[in-house]
Amino acid sequence: MIYYFSGTGNSRYIAEQLADKMTDRATFIPTADFNGYTDVIGFVFPIYSWGVPPIVLDFIESLPHCENRNIYSYMVATCGDDIGLSTEMLRDALTKKGITLNAAFSVQMPNTYVLLPGFDVDSTEVENKKLKAAEQRINEIANILNSRKEVIDVTKGSIPWLKTKVVYPLFTKYGIDTKKWHTTIDCTGCGMCSKICPVSNISIVDGHPKWGKQCVSCTACYHTCPHNAIKYGNLTTTKGQYRTLIKKSFK
Repeated sequence: MIYYFSGTGNSRYIAEQLADKMTDRATFIPTADFNGYTDVIGFVFPIYSWGVPPIVLDFIESLPHCENRNIYSYMVATCGDDIGLSTEMLRDALTKKGITLNAAFSVQMPNTYVLLPGFDVDSTEVENKKLKAAEQRINEIANILNSRKEVIDVTKGSIPWLKTKVVYPLFTKYGIDTKKWHTTIDCTGCGMCSKICPVSNISIVDGHPKWGKQCVSCTACYHTCPHNAIKYGNLTTTKGQYRTLIKKSFK
């Protein structure tokens, strides 16, 4: 079983491709119905500020303790550049459940995070280059996983300790602020943001989106808006959107 979380479609794409090549099934974490452990269990997710998304850690924490020591588990993290100490973070979470992390991979995908100064989507040229390279990378990962090899093949990047141990906690504490989300006069109330939200955190009130308190900062609403009318404070005013792998709805 492959459990995945995705906001803008990158990790969903990886999970579905791996499921096809491994004759497995990809299950979306926010709607996952856990029915027991399988012989192979994978976790696919985007990197959030050089760490594992809290929603993924919460899901793992909700799992029962595993008594089957023969389980082969792995992670595949999608990132714009590097993942810091995310492998160690996920390994620790799984260890508490009696599961050993046997393999870990990172896959560079188009940048989607736009909620901080200096962060923006990639150019079309860079985006296409990453997506093309990802196809080969997925095949390599699938071959390794089908062979049940124990491999750690990730890009930690520079000063990973600082990124994961210092920046990530600050992000989870201060970087997810639903009060900053708003719309411009270009909003038509089409409701696509509400449909795409993976945690059903957006409702349409009086013809405009209203964000609740369960935001996971995935930016799916921002990128899927057909009129680019969704903004995060004044940080996204001049930034681009990533729509390549976003579908109309995860539901």
